[in-house]
Amino acid sequence: MSRKLIGLSLVPQGKLPSACTGCRFWEHEAPLPRRCGAACDPEAAARSVHDIVAEWGECGRAAVDEGEALGFIKYGPPRYFPQARFMPSGPPDPDVALITCMHIDPDARGKGLGGVLMRAALKDLAQRGERTVQMYADATEGAADDRPIVGVAFAVRHGFVVARPHPEVPLMRLDLKSLVSWTENLESVLESLRLPLRVPDRAPVTLSAPREDV
Repeated sequence: MSRKLIGLSLVPQGKLPSACTGCRFWEHEAPLPRRCGAACDPEAAARSVHDIVAEWGECGRAAVDEGEALGFIKYGPPRYFPQARFMPSGPPDPDVALITCMHIDPDARGKGLGGVLMRAALKDLAQRGERTVQMYADATEGAADDRPIVGVAFAVRHGFVVARPHPEVPLMRLDLKSLVSWTENLESVLESLRLPLRVPDRAPVTLSAPREDV
């Protein structure tokens, strides 16, 4: 199979979707506008990923096709994502893993890849002994191509419930124990999706996943 799911740490920064190369939104320690690429540093971004892996374990999953990333999802303990302290619904639970962002290449959107990535993340966290997971979600109107959080509708479809309400950015939570046993072969699902074999070259654009249909 040409497509596969791999650890986020195995994807070079230059192979990530263009707007994600060097993005340090979640790792930044001062308040930022909620916009992808609000703070960028490719070398520091790569160090951050590898620091999490060394201290905690793999912090994400990426769907790749012949080395090119079609999309990825990132997660880990909240202490590695200081920007979460400034979310309007309040800081996350420090003892619960936090899903921070998920980005899909525009040519791979609307075909189910977001669901595969989310299930891969939840499967990994459950198998590593995590009991719950939390995630901020976007409840605002309009396009979300430059927002570093997923949409509320997408979160709800995957079993998340509101843990701390807010009109723009509620904090969502999912009990991993409530999920069915993990028997799905996600790489087979990934291979069956009607996605482009290779992401074509294009001018850089912002590549966050749509809020409702990923």
